[in-house]
Amino acid sequence: MSEAVIVEALRTPIGRGKPGIGKLSGFHAAELLSLTQKAVIEKAGVAPDDVGQIIGGCVTQAGEQSSNVTRTAWLNMGTGYAPGVITVDTQCGSAQAANHMIAALIDNDTVDIGMACGIELMSHVSLGDNARHQPAGKPQPESWPWKDSAGSQFEAAERIAKNRGISRLDIEEFGFRSQKLAKQAWDKGWFDNEVIEIDAPVVGEDGTLTGKTEKFNRDQGLRDTTMEGLAGLRTVYEGAIHTAGTASQISDGAAAVLWMSADEAKARGLKPRARIISNVVVGTDPYYLLDGPVDATRELFKRSGMKMSDIDHVEINEAFAAVCLSWARVHKPDMDIVNPMGGAIAMGHPVGSTGARLITTALHALERMDKNVALITMCCGGHIGTGTIIERL
Repeated sequence: MSEAVIVEALRTPIGRGKPGIGKLSGFHAAELLSLTQKAVIEKAGVAPDDVGQIIGGCVTQAGEQSSNVTRTAWLNMGTGYAPGVITVDTQCGSAQAANHMIAALIDNDTVDIGMACGIELMSHVSLGDNARHQPAGKPQPESWPWKDSAGSQFEAAERIAKNRGISRLDIEEFGFRSQKLAKQAWDKGWFDNEVIEIDAPVVGEDGTLTGKTEKFNRDQGLRDTTMEGLAGLRTVYEGAIHTAGTASQISDGAAAVLWMSADEAKARGLKPRARIISNVVVGTDPYYLLDGPVDATRELFKRSGMKMSDIDHVEINEAFAAVCLSWARVHKPDMDIVNPMGGAIAMGHPVGSTGARLITTALHALERMDKNVALITMCCGGHIGTGTIIERL
């Protein structure tokens, strides 16, 4: 059997997910993903038709994100049509699961070269926006047996906070930390090697394209934040503790990871940069909905025989501050290694792409710090948790 290795990983800067305001809102979703796919293969020196299979993540597969947007993006390059392409939905963990799948295809000698990627253009297709494009309905049937499952992600975050004894001050300290660390990381150039510069179409005040472009190369969600400012924000509903400052931002973005067999990389003179030690997609209690990182990490350690002290770096998606703090209270990491460059509270969360973005960030962080092992984990809609442990090579 082959061994799957990462040879390249890149992402776009993350734009705000608001039409006309977001720096990426002038793109079609397939255009934005296409730029990312092209950037990865060009940097690695791989011809388009050399790629065996591509699996992309996308959560709301409606409108311009429907009909296998990953394939549409690939064809939009205008060169190379040979790869088989699949778009998957594991909710927020979609692009992370896509990486697991591509690595497995290479490990099983199905392909020698594969790409895992993800896209979400939330300025155009909002989360759960399927109803605008097809007959209305809801995902759960009337016979749905989990009657006490969280009715929304906001409710889930509040239930998690209550279960772990997490206060509003706790989550505001975490939200402040995310903004502070993300700004520090950008100011020190820590994201420079993973982010591609985009010539972004400029949208006018009337919402139409102006025909002009502007350079975009820095996450747009960063904002000046103080503890006093966070304390003054209105909660998502009466009696809750989360606010816009302690939850992930609605965003636009794409990311892509290029995988090869170790032998193929060697033959091409490319350096294998990392491999997967263990990966999981697990179910979590519907009552809490978003506590998946707790269960995914527990399963990763069980399957790999590793423990938290074996981990050098952690990327846990900051969907809500309480999700991260719940995970931390159970697994007790050294918080200095957890999201040391901030996370989705500061940078944003283009849901279908974030899993690939976290892997990309983790890989570059290991290389920058000369460390070896990273854990990546996410909560997901649908009561799912995703987890990956990668080892730098």
